Amino acid sequence: MGWLFYTDRRVQTYADEKAEIARLCTFESDRRKTELVKACKVGSTWYAAAKVTSIDGSPVEDTTYVTDADGSITFGAVFLTRYDDGCWGYKDMEESAGPNESSAPLSLLALLSELKDPDSYAHAWRQRCRDWASIPDYEEGDRIKLAAPVTLSDGSTCQIVTATHYRRGRQKRRCYRIEETGGLVRLSKASLAGSELLSSAMGAASPVLAEFLAGRN
Repeated sequence: MGWLFYTDRRVQTYADEKAEIARLCTFESDRRKTELVKACKVGSTWYAAAKVTSIDGSPVEDTTYVTDADGSITFGAVFLTRYDDGCWGYKDMEESAGPNESSAPLSLLALLSELKDPDSYAHAWRQRCRDWASIPDYEEGDRIKLAAPVTLSDGSTCQIVTATHYRRGRQKRRCYRIEETGGLVRLSKASLAGSELLSSAMGAASPVLAEFLAGRN
């Protein structure tokens, strides 16, 4: 399925988006009904857990999911979203379709029904989400060794860095000081996968940033 945009611009805020995700996950047929259990937004992507029950109360039979004790199944869904000229749009896919976006929180994964096929796309997607969740969220001053050297835009590489920050206006932005050169670099969360904490240094301010700026004066 491709992208669908709402040209009436009725979706403008976070609350509007969440309400629309709930509406898209709520429908009913002669035999079954589906309702939203939980929705989480990570970046511009919404992740949803939707529960399917039978109208007559009988257990839901499905080729992908193991029926839960209450007779229902709960599946995961991914909604890519973006704004184009002020119009909100989305592209949705069920977890068994193998979506690339894999940052669903563990709390949402815990709501999903077990899978029948351990080699399914849905199983691989859930594992990628767990791998993403396992990437450490380092604290200010933590000294880190990356799993592999990262190549920077100037062609140089770095592997040992210290977590720090810089400010842009009122916003505090995470960055890292390169141990080999003392320079500062922004790193994506994905580049921290498999990294190792060498030493920890908690602090409200950033001594490494102060040192870096002092060296430029």
